[in-house]
Amino acid sequence: MHELGMHVARVLHPGDLVVLVGELGAGKTTFTQGIGKGLGISEPVTSPTFVIARAHVDGIHPLVHVDAYRLGSTIELDELDLDTDVSSSITVVEWGEGKVEQLADDRLIIAIMRSDEDDDTRTVEFTGVGTRWNESVLRDLSSPW
Repeated sequence: MHELGMHVARVLHPGDLVVLVGELGAGKTTFTQGIGKGLGISEPVTSPTFVIARAHVDGIHPLVHVDAYRLGSTIELDELDLDTDVSSSITVVEWGEGKVEQLADDRLIIAIMRSDEDDDTRTVEFTGVGTRWNESVLRDLSSPW
């Protein structure tokens, strides 16, 4: 998941919203750590479970890492004022499905599923919403994975 995150980081730009979907332990934070490394972020990218959001600004592009698991509504999300960061940062939201869609018309949804037979195996699906995530970009993300 870490290497895949580094791979995806190469196509991300400020203004991109990435929504990570997957059960507990699927690899969402590890994937985001890979994005951070791919962006050249030197500080540790850790789970923002209890602080809800962390900003990392020392990379090629700023990264805002959000954990929406504890947010009960879009009102709570609005209080974080993330929409001010979305246009100037790469925003990655764990557990954001159904909560962050209003932040950007274009977004990349990445679903990470664990195998029932092998705890180390994951299946990853990329779904693009909006013109930013056309089929060509999605094909590049999926290859060689």
